[in-house]
Amino acid sequence: MPLYDATVPQLTKMLTNLSSWLGDATAYAEARSFDPEVLLQARLYPDMFPLTRQIQGACDAAKFAAARLSGKAPPKHPDTETTLPELQARVQSVIDYLGTFSPEDFEGAEERVVALPFLEGKGALAGDYLNEMALPNFYFHTTTAYNILRSNGVLLGKRKFIGGMKLIDL
Repeated sequence: MPLYDATVPQLTKMLTNLSSWLGDATAYAEARSFDPEVLLQARLYPDMFPLTRQIQGACDAAKFAAARLSGKAPPKHPDTETTLPELQARVQSVIDYLGTFSPEDFEGAEERVVALPFLEGKGALAGDYLNEMALPNFYFHTTTAYNILRSNGVLLGKRKFIGGMKLIDL
């Protein structure tokens, strides 16, 4: 599978799902007469990041994956979001950023060495970076955000996590 196909469409789909979960969280809180912003500091365990940081982490993982695989510079986000609308805007900005990529941007990426700024002097082949770091990191943050919302009562099911599929007739 080409690296573009393994990244941009799937990252976009999951960020779109994440945005939907945030909408569901808002509706859930409003239906139960509590401030939905309370959910932003919810976490699964005391030493884990809260929902806000999980959303920021998912967005960062998505934009860094696409940027590093294509050799482009990612947009900067200062991690200053404190409300659900601000987090929704962040998610949408990354979805929009992913929409700027085409398969041509990933041509030759299989041979590209991705520098890893968080491991000074180290890098990985693009495919290895994608499979061993970028996608697991992205799914860690999206899954954790999903689980924080579920653990707080937001009615999300497996279909809301997976989202739609491209189906064909047999």
